[in-house]
Amino acid sequence: MCSGRMSKKWISVLLLLQLSCQFSPGGCGKVLVWPTEYSHWINMKIILDELVQRGHEVTVLTSTASILIKANTQSAIKFEIYPASFTKEDLEFIFIKLISKWTNDLPKDTFWTYFSLIQEMFWETYDFIEKLCKDVVLNKKLMTKLQQEKFDVILADAIVPCGELLAELLEIPFVYSLRFFPGYVVEKQSGRLPFPPSYAPTILSELSDQMTFIERVKNMVYVLYFDFWFQLYNQKKPDQFYSDVLGRPTTLFELMGKAEMWLIRTYWDFEFPRPLLPHFEFVGGLHCKPAKPLPKEMEQFVQSSGEDGIVVFSLGSMVSNLTEEKANMIASALAQVPQKVIWRYEGKKPDTLGPNTRLYKWIPQNDLLGHPKTKAFVTHGGVNGIYEAIYHGIPMVGLPLFADQPDNIVRMKKKGAAVRLDIKTMSSADFLNALKTVINDPSYKENAMKLSRIHHDQPMKPLDRAVFWIEFVMRHKGAKHLRPASYNLNWFQYHSLDVIGFLLACVATAILVVTKCVLFCCRKFTKTGKKDKRE
Repeated sequence: MCSGRMSKKWISVLLLLQLSCQFSPGGCGKVLVWPTEYSHWINMKIILDELVQRGHEVTVLTSTASILIKANTQSAIKFEIYPASFTKEDLEFIFIKLISKWTNDLPKDTFWTYFSLIQEMFWETYDFIEKLCKDVVLNKKLMTKLQQEKFDVILADAIVPCGELLAELLEIPFVYSLRFFPGYVVEKQSGRLPFPPSYAPTILSELSDQMTFIERVKNMVYVLYFDFWFQLYNQKKPDQFYSDVLGRPTTLFELMGKAEMWLIRTYWDFEFPRPLLPHFEFVGGLHCKPAKPLPKEMEQFVQSSGEDGIVVFSLGSMVSNLTEEKANMIASALAQVPQKVIWRYEGKKPDTLGPNTRLYKWIPQNDLLGHPKTKAFVTHGGVNGIYEAIYHGIPMVGLPLFADQPDNIVRMKKKGAAVRLDIKTMSSADFLNALKTVINDPSYKENAMKLSRIHHDQPMKPLDRAVFWIEFVMRHKGAKHLRPASYNLNWFQYHSLDVIGFLLACVATAILVVTKCVLFCCRKFTKTGKKDKRE
């Protein structure tokens, strides 16, 4: 009897999906997904859930070593699980090692040492990425099955290469989801997106768009480093791997350049103004949504704050605890504010924890940031958390740890919605003063609300925009008409070096001809003058 009711339930769901397919602008489509772990997966899953609701069939490629991406029998998303050549513990270890090294061991005072170590970390991480990719593309049984599925499009996270290789092997178009690539190398080399170094700061530089002369020099050094040395150092191995798999010479950037659309997980409320191309779309904040009611116990604690309100504190999904000394220093500062504090923390309870602070292993961050009593958000600067703060208009205290987090906080600080601190060197007094500043100085709240109004004032919601372009690529079997002609130019043609060289040669030739003529005339005049004197 129960199984009969369940069968009727699933039949109803399938009928609804078929109806939604019929009325969907893109019709029924089949989407293959090459995802990434942690916040990248959280962000991408929002798009996948929306695609499923619109009647598309979504299949996620996930390995037996996956950390967060697990097959869910309650989800309409399909999961194709393939055997990995290493374990979940191995993958977790490499991520933890990467974060720990980037957070604690990189000396920022020495440019060359800092980026040399970043290169080594990327190289080590790429070894695991390549193994995952090999586990898929060299699995003949799996690849045959994927070929038979006749997918319409691949949605891939560009930070973990392989989606573009799968698209080439399966001969289907693909769309990228991306926050950034170090130095914007991929966006520039593969996407042909221009980044004028005079006013567009490169990622990881921690610069704004208002640069002094020295800062512009620094930005140019970053650009030259990433555009030449960084890619030269890092691309040989993937280029060889891709060439071996395809049986012909190719490069990673060449295949990445075939992306039909690039869905960038930011927007103009966050970014500094710079040039954009038609196959790049900003979809920042697509995961944001109105706040839901808090759990009863948490709501009671929030309401007990009275007029002072609350502070929300989280360092994201990848960093949940701190050293005992640092935790005690932070807890001591939090104990001195009149607000109640909700702190996502999994470590040992700090000895200095005040009665106004409660620790939680997990918090409904979006719902807390959308609560009317929230006064400030203490964040590591992850783009997902920042967008939730922008969405709800909450000022921030930034404690960036690694990757793009320092650059993210620089943007919020420049826009007047955040105060930035260095978690390694800050004192309890520094942290307390930063909190008091963003809570008591009304300009921070006003600027945060300004960003919120900009975010909400869009002709189309970010999630709808992301899904629209994926469906667009499915409908039209690509989006080649949006690709600039620069894809057909090599690097010296793209920078007009051949034209500049030709014009310089013309000018040099003209100067040479004029000089020769003048010298000839001078010699002629001199000879004529001497002859006249002799006569």
